[in-house]
Amino acid sequence: MDRLAGPARLMIVSDLDHTMVDHHDRENLSLLRFNALWESNYRHDSLLVFSTGRSPTLYKELWKEKPLLTPDITIMSVGTEITYGKRMVSDSGWEKFLDEKWNRDIVVEESSKFPELSFQSETEQRPHKVSFYVQKEKAEVLMKSLKEILTNRGLDVKIIYSGGIDLDILPQAGGKGQALAYLLKKFKEDGKLPLNTLACGDSGNDAELFSIPEVHGVMVSNAQEELLKWHAENAKDNPKIIHASERCASGIIEAIGHFGLGPNISPRDVEDLSTCKLDNFNPGHELVLFYLLYERWHREEVEQSATTIEIMKKITSHNGVLIHPSGVERPLHECIDAFSACYGEKKGKQFRVWLDRVSSTQIHPDAWLVKFDKWEMSDEGRRCCLTTVVLKTKPDTPEGLMLVHVHQTWMDGFATQKNWFF
Repeated sequence: MDRLAGPARLMIVSDLDHTMVDHHDRENLSLLRFNALWESNYRHDSLLVFSTGRSPTLYKELWKEKPLLTPDITIMSVGTEITYGKRMVSDSGWEKFLDEKWNRDIVVEESSKFPELSFQSETEQRPHKVSFYVQKEKAEVLMKSLKEILTNRGLDVKIIYSGGIDLDILPQAGGKGQALAYLLKKFKEDGKLPLNTLACGDSGNDAELFSIPEVHGVMVSNAQEELLKWHAENAKDNPKIIHASERCASGIIEAIGHFGLGPNISPRDVEDLSTCKLDNFNPGHELVLFYLLYERWHREEVEQSATTIEIMKKITSHNGVLIHPSGVERPLHECIDAFSACYGEKKGKQFRVWLDRVSSTQIHPDAWLVKFDKWEMSDEGRRCCLTTVVLKTKPDTPEGLMLVHVHQTWMDGFATQKNWFF
């Protein structure tokens, strides 16, 4: 909550499965497009919030499987748990708020009397959420009966059906929409209400996100029937909510452009990276481009020419140094010469690079310290190193900035690899 000194330029609040993450996209291209856009254009002054029905256990599993960025805030368990930052610090105030008129034991007792309901896995049973599977044709009648029984037992609950199979019972004060409203209230009290908020979803448990009056909303093109039905009945005339023509994360990018919330051209969509410029200076943008060129060289997606290598040398100081994760120190230009021999070695293979948690600090009138996590995904698995870069202005060249110093250390849990550049 305290990463930004003032209001966020944009806060994106997105569901994960089939919204931010396209499980039918084996290359994760739409997600990687979003990642490059976010880290190059928004991370420095905006907030990313994931709002998922997944429990913390299943959320962490997804994060290990897919090239997800680290959100500033994570809303989990259908809006009943809120955590902050990479360390996922819990919001205890939200947990206490949900305790009113909630008794988990009574919910389990009464719902167990319905043979149509089958409990989801133990990881999905949370302090303020009881989750089941139920057949679609039985859901509506069952929800009505169960709601009446629990009300008669003195509870005030909310029953949400989504995905054509998932049924969740929560406190009435819980849910994705209420969690978002709670966050917006906290931001407003701190004088940091985001200038714009974009909610993104695909299923019934996302409908509440679109019910907050002050937010923009996008239903991705692959939105499920229950969400489209809700929209037709409740928000079809609301110009702040659109049904995108693009799937998943690509639909989110589409919505950013539709509502005029900021840049919506991902660096990954630009063929000639030298033309990819920002209106406002951002050192992180330059590094996203640098590593995208690095990926394309490996994948043989740029021309193999001395010009490309010279461009890389122009944006690195001839006195620059790279400290490899192993601790070995090498001149930057020597690393580029070694890297040039790797052209096309990943062609036709899985190989993607993305940056996460890019942050920059001006340390001198002409120098910036930039920190980020540099990820690689290949057929051999995922690798990550914590990276610190010193950038200096170079006004005599079109590139404008040059890398002076690169220092990398392996993130815990990732084995050392020799063939690792920058």
